[in-house]
Amino acid sequence: MTRTIQRVLFRGPSEIVSEDLYATVTHGPVSRSRTGLVLGPSAKVSCDTYFGRLPASYWQRWTTAREVSLHARATGAGRLALAASDVNGFARLVTARDVTTGEVTLTARLDRFTDGGSLWLEAETEPGQDLTLTDVRWSTDAPATDRQTAAVICTMDRPEDCLATLRALAADPTALGALAAIYIVDHGTRRIDAQDGFKQIEADVGGRLRHLAQPNLGGAGGFTRGLYELAPEPVNALLMDDDVLLEPDLVVRITAFSARTTHPLITGGQMINLHHPAILLADAQQTDLDGIQPGVPMPHSRTDVNLLTEPLQERRLDAGYNGWWACLIPPEVVAAIGYPLPVFFQGDDAEYSYRARAHGLPTITLPGAGLWHTDFAMKDLDELNRYFLLRNYTIVSALHGRFDLPRLLGKLAAELARHLLSMRYGLAETLLLAVEDFLAGPDCLRDGGPEALRKVRAARSDHPETITHPAAAPPGVATGELAVFAAGRRPPLAAPRRALDQLLGRHRHALGAIAHDEAHWWHVALFKTAVVTDASQQGVRVLRYDRRRLLTLGRRGLAVLLKLAKEGRAVRERYRAALPELSSRENWRRLFGLDG
Repeated sequence: MTRTIQRVLFRGPSEIVSEDLYATVTHGPVSRSRTGLVLGPSAKVSCDTYFGRLPASYWQRWTTAREVSLHARATGAGRLALAASDVNGFARLVTARDVTTGEVTLTARLDRFTDGGSLWLEAETEPGQDLTLTDVRWSTDAPATDRQTAAVICTMDRPEDCLATLRALAADPTALGALAAIYIVDHGTRRIDAQDGFKQIEADVGGRLRHLAQPNLGGAGGFTRGLYELAPEPVNALLMDDDVLLEPDLVVRITAFSARTTHPLITGGQMINLHHPAILLADAQQTDLDGIQPGVPMPHSRTDVNLLTEPLQERRLDAGYNGWWACLIPPEVVAAIGYPLPVFFQGDDAEYSYRARAHGLPTITLPGAGLWHTDFAMKDLDELNRYFLLRNYTIVSALHGRFDLPRLLGKLAAELARHLLSMRYGLAETLLLAVEDFLAGPDCLRDGGPEALRKVRAARSDHPETITHPAAAPPGVATGELAVFAAGRRPPLAAPRRALDQLLGRHRHALGAIAHDEAHWWHVALFKTAVVTDASQQGVRVLRYDRRRLLTLGRRGLAVLLKLAKEGRAVRERYRAALPELSSRENWRRLFGLDG
């Protein structure tokens, strides 16, 4: 028996997606649908594309498969070929044959791809020939024992987005057939089961849907609820965000790959930017553990890759972790290391992968298993999630890094200074709350996050610059007097000069507008009032100099960093000691309110 491991599709799931991400026309008359391709005379099509390629290197390195086959239903006449690349991107022909109407199979060995390379289909017609291809797919031998997979989608007050994801699955029988169940963990007040169309979706997915409502425990609590419900059954959990544009074949690719791996590992999908749908976030990522910085590219990985104009990924890469926009976790991982930490959100995915790796369970990011998610670059730094990122990645560093205190203190001090000098007092307080709560030790995680969320929201509400306003009506600003100021180059000795000016209340400009990409701290610090474009491009923030806040937060920051220098290593040991209990099934049962 064989199992489909990837389909060759020719158009995307939405009109915003370029069909050249699936196949490119070299020459000649060609028409395409989602699952079919029609070549007129003297035409050629290549599937040497992001979604068209089979990541042969990953299949050779991580699975028991030793060969793969491409199947197609052909009508007419033409020529089909399998091509391959190597780690350096050089192409070679693997096999080719002339075809006529009927079922076609081409086979390739997985034997020359250890360091990198892919396989893909090429189709061509001669003058006077027409060729139609449908039901094109890759397969390999089915595993001796297969395992069911359940999708786990965490959602909060985005029922429209979540319904759209469910509809995409329901409309694709092949992808839906790879799932035994779909768990929707609902944290919101706008519950998805109260929306028009929910009952129809329940019917369309054939009884697979499980809706679970619970208090808001963030992404960590939502995804962990799915892992909790699946245990102790031997079922994979495919964690997925709700606010994505789904390529349903991702489900096919990840589940088939995981079914053939030589030993359990975490398999992640790649993220493509939703607002720029040809830009790949990264080939594979890691965390700078001691710099508390997620989203760092792995060696040889690229970021912000234009999939239509730049070379495609050839080299096989490891990953430090994979975001939970799409990530499959086998039950063996949960059995070996327990559940995620109750950190609410930000860093739960990274911590879990690094903990798994310490137990010999790696994470890989599978090329071509992609979906579209809101661009991270369009999310502003000055948001409350910055609290969770700083607090949680400091915890990750304490658990899995060297916890290099001098480097950590230097990073936090520099970041705090930038926030204060650029009049982002709410962001500065957000940072201080994160460090203070880290220093409070594991007790800050005991309730799963709701109290921290409330506290950070309340603290940020006291800082008006944390609010985004329409660009045409920023409060307290006469827009007719608002000129745009370019940043220019960073001056020498910028930090001491800007700090002295701020302490003395000296400003080069009373008022000015600054574009988001030029809102460097050393430029914003020149203004008494600066109107800065938000990263979302939906409005502006009004930043106003406040000497009292500057001094108050500066003194508080000094005290907090001194305390971190003094107590940090002892606090690290408390987190390490508490990890087994915090990530236990018993602790999560308590957080879910299932004890009684």
